[in-house]
Amino acid sequence: MTFRTAWPGAALYDCVISHARTAPVRHAFRHRTYMWLVDVDRLPEPPRVLRPLAGFDARDHFGGREPTIRAGLDRWLAARGVPAPDQVRMLTHARVLGHVFNPLTLYWCHDHDGTLYCVVAEVHNTYGERHCYLLRTDEHGRAEVAKDFYVSPFFPVDGAYLMRLPEPGAALDLTVRLRREGGTPFAVTVRGRRRPATAGRLLAEALRHPWSTAAVSAAIRLHGLWLYARRLPVQPRPRHRVQEGMQ
Repeated sequence: MTFRTAWPGAALYDCVISHARTAPVRHAFRHRTYMWLVDVDRLPEPPRVLRPLAGFDARDHFGGREPTIRAGLDRWLAARGVPAPDQVRMLTHARVLGHVFNPLTLYWCHDHDGTLYCVVAEVHNTYGERHCYLLRTDEHGRAEVAKDFYVSPFFPVDGAYLMRLPEPGAALDLTVRLRREGGTPFAVTVRGRRRPATAGRLLAEALRHPWSTAAVSAAIRLHGLWLYARRLPVQPRPRHRVQEGMQ
């Protein structure tokens, strides 16, 4: 195994993810982790000894029934009359020790001449449900979309997301804000620095952030319990309707 060999089309990002809630109570937290930026047609294949630290499984995305992540994306886009992109870069958490939780996976979709023509935001909640948003971002990576998926038990399914999702380069700098009547009570930022995607870097990240995907899931649940203990009202969870193209 060569620890310096890089995986083509992939990068790792050291990230700080921040959550800030301003209403009806103020609460903020942040955690450190790492994320992958990959070409969906050239997913990294770690050597056998490191394979438990990074797995990219089609079951974890879209309907989970297609043979590849790319096939799942193409099917979802086709259901909306959007042609299959020529190149797709995906920002995500990989499976670690058999576990993955991806609150947000992003797909930047390019046509044959490299032009970005849409972004797909795939959202997972802690109830095991999935939903995707089709975004037409402007030159600054900004888009607005109505919220129609239950995520936090402390917010109803209303309002809109204001997203700023520039494609990552040397730095990763994303923002998602929830706008409801009366203001923007919740925001998430993801900021990170690009690192080479090598076996050595993957091992270093895994040692720095042990079982990173379970840690992300635990942090969200822990802070949910904090809010519940302060008697923040829990909103009823509507029946989840599986989107066309994800059945």
